[in-house]
Amino acid sequence: MARWTVRIDPAWSLDAWRDAARLALRRGVAPEQLDWLQDQEHSLLDAPPLPASEDAGDAPTYVSKAFVELAATCLCHRDPQRLPLLYRLLWRIARGERGLLSNPTDPDVLRAMALAQAVRRDTHKMKAFVRFREVPGEQDAFIAWFEPEHHIVDRVAPFFARRFTGMRWAILTPSRSVRWDGQALSFGAGGRQADAPLEDAREALWRTYYANIFNPARLNTRMMQQEMPARYWKHLPEATLLPALVRDAGDRVQDMHDRAAQAPQRRIPERSIALRGPATATGDDLDALRTAAAACRRCPLWEPATQTVFGEGPRDAKVMLVGEQPGDAEDLSGHPFVGPAGQLLDQALGELGIDRSTLYLTNAVKHFRFERRGKRRIHSTPQVTHITACRPWLLREIEHVRPAVIVCLGASAATAVFGAGFKLMDNHGRWHALEDGTRAFATVHPAWVLRQPAGTARDAAYRLLLDDLARLPRAGDSADPAT
Repeated sequence: MARWTVRIDPAWSLDAWRDAARLALRRGVAPEQLDWLQDQEHSLLDAPPLPASEDAGDAPTYVSKAFVELAATCLCHRDPQRLPLLYRLLWRIARGERGLLSNPTDPDVLRAMALAQAVRRDTHKMKAFVRFREVPGEQDAFIAWFEPEHHIVDRVAPFFARRFTGMRWAILTPSRSVRWDGQALSFGAGGRQADAPLEDAREALWRTYYANIFNPARLNTRMMQQEMPARYWKHLPEATLLPALVRDAGDRVQDMHDRAAQAPQRRIPERSIALRGPATATGDDLDALRTAAAACRRCPLWEPATQTVFGEGPRDAKVMLVGEQPGDAEDLSGHPFVGPAGQLLDQALGELGIDRSTLYLTNAVKHFRFERRGKRRIHSTPQVTHITACRPWLLREIEHVRPAVIVCLGASAATAVFGAGFKLMDNHGRWHALEDGTRAFATVHPAWVLRQPAGTARDAAYRLLLDDLARLPRAGDSADPAT
């Protein structure tokens, strides 16, 4: 019986394994005839490589999406037996066991599921315990050192790219590295822990915060080590505090027990702040205003959001577009109108011959309000209290930019500019004069257009938006937008 070898490079590549497995399967090579090699391994029996040319064989075997996902996950495991295991499963499926993965007692299936679970657990730990440290002397540049158990860097990197889109970072591991330059991911060889900063200025503040929120009364060291195994402690700045916090937990609980009861303090309602020139919306220019807005805590939306999304555009823009609030893409990137709604807005502006770079774009609410559905963050309409809390920032933006025209995109923006009694669908596309003489009108938000059913309804909604935006002045038009 002939014996062959196949080499997978890189060892966790689904494409590389699939090409080799497909070739072996079409040539009718049984699992026991194959030696699977990775990295610098050599065949113990000195078997030749499987020829690349394909002999005539059966038609390609189609497998379920579940098997492809299982294979992609298992390949990230460091167990060298995962390669023959996956081919053995594929061979059996191709030979008629179509429902193999649904058999929970099959030894091969059990082993593959265990490998996949270990990879998923390692993936979760990497997302939870990677700690970035600022690179000295560089702005918005961070490096993290991590030691995963398995080949998961390529698997996890897109998560960090989505989560930390607005900064440049690198993650180093002993066998693999990944870098994000703000635009694309790039992968390379492994690094050394010495290549990452040992500490940065933020960690002292974080340790102080962690020590103060540590609740000794809820201490459960078994659960703590299960959720945060000791092998990851060296990556966590707060881990240096844990021995002392655990040691002193009993005494702190006793002190809490012995302390005299205190009557709850009366909750004092927040003082109303005037809309013009509030203490939280100060700044001599837009840059100072943007910095001040980043620390806004006037409503609870700041807490779950990634960051404040402030307005962007020329400081002397003649037209200001005011949207509702940032979406998921805006919250991650820190820039307004970059998600699907922003892309539709770009399309409409392009059809009208309006250069987006000449406009100032902002939102009535500066933080993303959302609801979680599984792993997704779904847009949730801001409340009047959120619009009121954010209105001072919008008013100060208008004061600094002094646009000739303001366009409100959606009902929330119209409420912020015209007041709570404004009815969008009754008044869309109609010019109004604000108190300071600025001309303004309202239209639907591009996100509303995208929420319409595909087909006639969405086409009509887009035409409404396009017709309203056609009222905007363009290069060479009269300076009076109402003409």
